[in-house]
This record gives sequence, C-alpha cells and structure tokens, in this order.
Amino acid sequence: MVAAVYHQAICFTANKGARDFLVTSSSGSLKMKPVFRKERCSLRQYVNCVKYPSESSLCAIKPIFSSLSSTNDSRRTALFPAAESYLILIRHGESMWNEKNLFTGCVDVPLTSKGVEEAIEAGKRIRHLPIDVVYISALIRSQMTAMLALTEHHCKKVPIIVHDETEQAKVWSQIYSEGTEMQSVPVIKAWQLNERMYGELQGFNKLETAERCGQEQVYKWRRSYDARPPNGESLEMCLRRAVTYFKEQIEPQLSSGKNVMVVAHANSLRSILMYLDKLTAEEVIHLELSTGVPMLYIYRENQFIRRGSPLASMENGVYAYTENLATYKQNLLDEVLDEVSL
Repeated sequence: MVAAVYHQAICFTANKGARDFLVTSSSGSLKMKPVFRKERCSLRQYVNCVKYPSESSLCAIKPIFSSLSSTNDSRRTALFPAAESYLILIRHGESMWNEKNLFTGCVDVPLTSKGVEEAIEAGKRIRHLPIDVVYISALIRSQMTAMLALTEHHCKKVPIIVHDETEQAKVWSQIYSEGTEMQSVPVIKAWQLNERMYGELQGFNKLETAERCGQEQVYKWRRSYDARPPNGESLEMCLRRAVTYFKEQIEPQLSSGKNVMVVAHANSLRSILMYLDKLTAEEVIHLELSTGVPMLYIYRENQFIRRGSPLASMENGVYAYTENLATYKQNLLDEVLDEVSL
C-alpha cells in the first residue's frame, strides 16, 4: 500500500498566526492535522506560490511525496518529477569603470544608472524562478546587482546578508523570529567569487593600454587561460579559487535541493562556466558575458543542464523557460489545492 504525504506550509495573516499542517492521503481520502513548526521537512521538492501574492493569506505551499513502496502511478510521476534544482548565474550590471572602459579587477566600484537598470531587468526575467540562497562576491557591484534583482522577485522575500566573520557578528545579526526568517533569503558573501585581480593594469584605460603594450598582448592578458597581467591573476588562478569554492560550498546546496543564484563577475563566472560546460582553455578564450543577463542551469542527478547560451543573447531562452516553469508550478499548485479541498 502506498501513502502519499503532503506537507503544507499554510500561513494565515489573521490573528491565528502562522501554522503548519500535515496532510495524508489513503484510499482516496484526505486528512489534515496541525503539527508543530519543529517538524520541518528535510525532503527536497517544493513549489513556491505563484497563484497568490506574498501578502495573500495563502503565501506558500510545499507539496512533498513520500512513497512507502514502489508504484507505477503515472499521475504521481507527472506531479512530482525527479528532484532538480535551479542555478542562476548573473554578471553584475554595468559599473562606473565599465562605463569608462577601465581595468577594474578587484577595485570596489559601484554600478552606473544603466547598471542599476540592468540589475532590475535581470530580476524581472527571473522573478518566477525559485531562489533559496544567494551568493555574491565581496565587491559592491555584485552586491548591488543581487539586491536590486531580488526586489523584483514575486515572493517578495527580504534578502539578508549573512555575517559570520566572527562569533560576535553571528550573534549580533541573528534572526530570532522564525516567521521573519521564513520570509528572508540568505545572501552569502565570498571573496572567492571576486573578479580576477588585474594587478598593475587596474585603473588604466583598456584602449590606451592596448596602444602602449600592443593589442595582441592586452588580448592575451584579458582572454587567455594562463597569461598573467603584471602582478595580477591569470584566469587559471581565478578559476582555482572560484571553482573550488563553487564545488565546496555551492554545489552541495544544489545537491540538497536548494535553488541558488550567484551574482559575480566576468572572469569568476567564466571560470565557473568552464567547469559547468566542460570548456577547454581554447574555448574559453571566446567566451564573452554581458552585464546583467541571467544564465539558467538545471541541476539534476549530479549533472548541469544549460538553459540559455552564455555565448550570445539568452533573452528568449530565459524568458521561455521562466514562463514554462511558472506554468508548471501553477498547474502543480492547482492540483494540490484541489486535493486539499476534497
């Protein structure tokens, strides 16, 4: 006998406060009973609410299927596909030194007004994609882009930067309200995701540097895999720190079912894309990333599936997949609500 178990996180805005319910299905009948908040689900699958706005009385539903024996129920298979997670990669919006065509590297430069617009537009493109945790670099242009993009997300959760530099920082920034924490998105800052350090080129105009040092030399510094600018990092060195961090910190989140957004820089993202798409040192030379354009990957069974090309404009692919995902989640949500109302 197979029992289908759904864990519903139903939030009431009335005076009753937020409560959880356990819904079980057996022999075609449904039973609902309240449970304590401590009984959190550890399973992966969930659906963010797309039918109701965050201020609605019903703001989140988390359907979970638990099988006690094997089954060929095609309807259940269609309703609950194989566990997968979503990885969103975004290069920060245009910075003030991008605008001036200067080598920026690890100099901490903010966004231009155009960069702000790009970040907001990126947020609109991914507004229906589920996001559980966000990773940013230690540089302000990455942080501004992430925060601005998240203001457009349909769930309206509050992005909160995690401060764990010291024990005191952890204590002082701790959230004690579980309800507030549930309406928050953790934002993790990592210097390993910083732009590659351009050494003695930082602050110089790129065209003027090409005239002084030669176009071929500057192109080699900027695009090759192992060439280092004077006292700077090569892409290989940048890859070593960025991909190591990705494997050790971000990939385990995806494996556990979390949906992740990473907002970083041209070369730290080029490094990560080399790993995700298994690019060679020759192929990465031609890899260009536009500012403020989301790149979507599906993580399933330890494999990354690209949904949109990083080599060209991905607008159609991102929009198309966002729309399909929203439709899928809407249909799934409707089916769960229909069963609960029986």
